[in-house]
Amino acid sequence: MVRAAHKLPVSASYADGLPVYFLTGKKYIHQTLFCIYSLIKVSKEHYHFILVDDGSFTDQLCQLIAAKVPGATIISGGQINSNLTKYLPTDRYPVLHHKRRVYPHIKKLLDIHTAGISDWKLVLDSDMLFWKEPTAMINWLKNPDRPIHMVDIEDSYGYSPVLMSELCKVEVPKLINVGAIGLNSTALNWDDIEFWVKTLEEKEGTSYYLEQALSAMLIGQTPSVVLDKDDYKVNPSAADLKQTANTLHHYVDLSKEIYLKTAWQLIHG
Repeated sequence: MVRAAHKLPVSASYADGLPVYFLTGKKYIHQTLFCIYSLIKVSKEHYHFILVDDGSFTDQLCQLIAAKVPGATIISGGQINSNLTKYLPTDRYPVLHHKRRVYPHIKKLLDIHTAGISDWKLVLDSDMLFWKEPTAMINWLKNPDRPIHMVDIEDSYGYSPVLMSELCKVEVPKLINVGAIGLNSTALNWDDIEFWVKTLEEKEGTSYYLEQALSAMLIGQTPSVVLDKDDYKVNPSAADLKQTANTLHHYVDLSKEIYLKTAWQLIHG
């Protein structure tokens, strides 16, 4: 799959296209390129792809992005650090800066939502493939007025719903999956998020799913667009892959094997 990513056709990015963000880097760029190509392959729309450095970008990787996704915007490590200094100074947000050092997943919130370009940001995980035009997602991108998210197969927050709801002052929605998630950067209260992280970890320890828990707490603040779980599918089966009636597959858990052995080859072919 890594070798094949270098041979994928070009996926053009347009400055005036619908903005789509990825947090990616050396370990995941081949997956990002496949996800982008799968979207271009099934969609009639123009997109503006924004690739955010997870800390591992090199000149060679940037050259690969320029060759395979010409017109894409790269948010470099230097730009990220400048944004963090401006919007999240260390002395005011020490917990978030500590988590960023030890828990890279939180960069999906911190690094992307302190970047400019657009207020509403649709962030996609790289380990996904599109099989049909994502109409619901496109409609949201053209007129975002509330968050959007996928539906998980089980709650994966790592923290008790009681504590999460107590902190964010609303009932936390169930089954939030952040494989595809859209939030308004200007609506994020970083003071709240700093306090949430501090309190969650003081009371219930650290969790791999912290970023997904925080996203669920943020989404619970307002109504949201919920992508159809049978169309935008988390952890698809081999049967799902064979009939490809779904729009999007997010390859988590057991479906990783399907993704790495079979699914990408169907896209590439």
